Amino acid sequence: MGVLGYMCVMRAGTLLMKWIGTGLRPALPLLLGVGWMAMGGALQGQEAAPAGMDATALVRRAIQRWPAEEKSHRPMQYLLRKKDERRDTTKEIVETKDGDVARLVAIDGKPLSADANQAELQRLDDLKAYPEMQQRRKRSEQKDQDRVDRLMGRLPDAFVYRMEGLEPCAAGRCYRLSFTPNANWQPPDMESEFFRGVQGEVWISQSAERLTRLEARFVADVSVGLGIVGKLYKGGTVTLEQADVGGNDWQLTRMTVHVTGKVFLVKSLSYQMTQEASHFLTVTPGMGYAAAIEMLKQLRTDGTAGEK
Repeated sequence: MGVLGYMCVMRAGTLLMKWIGTGLRPALPLLLGVGWMAMGGALQGQEAAPAGMDATALVRRAIQRWPAEEKSHRPMQYLLRKKDERRDTTKEIVETKDGDVARLVAIDGKPLSADANQAELQRLDDLKAYPEMQQRRKRSEQKDQDRVDRLMGRLPDAFVYRMEGLEPCAAGRCYRLSFTPNANWQPPDMESEFFRGVQGEVWISQSAERLTRLEARFVADVSVGLGIVGKLYKGGTVTLEQADVGGNDWQLTRMTVHVTGKVFLVKSLSYQMTQEASHFLTVTPGMGYAAAIEMLKQLRTDGTAGEK
């Protein structure tokens, strides 16, 4: 999907906000890195996983599917609603070969005013008139994607996984695994340091061997750069849901983030956010950003965002 995320305290903390707040795909590093929060209570329909199944190997296979999934991903148009302490916005996103293009269609669940809608249309016209703006955005998205790939590749080694069982899930039946930080694993760089303070659970589709759900929590304070760059406090949580949106194309559909900490030793960080993606439609492969802008300008904005 047109890049979240993910989410951590890096580059003076501003990158954390970028990962968490600008889309689903950039957010994935944090989502996959901060751990998965345990589900309380007994689970109906749970079965024992096949005897002798290697939990770490299962995770490794699921992660190894990621590059192929990205290459085969079909460009999408979808609706993205994001709520945080400051705003509740809904945007229509179109993925293109030049990067994602977005149009703001609602605030607080209500269509834009006439003036706000006109301002948004003007912003799109400006984006079309100055292609260097979209080029910068595309480069930023690629950097985020490279970070996603790098961090995901470290997940099988960064944690110790345990198979908990097989149970019903939105994808049919899923393996449920718990995990804890691997004490023998050393983070190779600063952006990987937050792996050390999280634990939880992950659900993997039995049939497709794809990640379908993650529930995560910090179980210890995590310092980044010896605490000088920042610190994330114990108790933070992240949840993630991923689904097949058609044609065996798996996309992130929902995430929640609740984190607190400090940046540069003094500045407090508190962030709560929910994002939901819906109304997925495929678009023409190879579409450029200018064509996507014209498509977005034709959208209805009478409260039926996501429809044409």
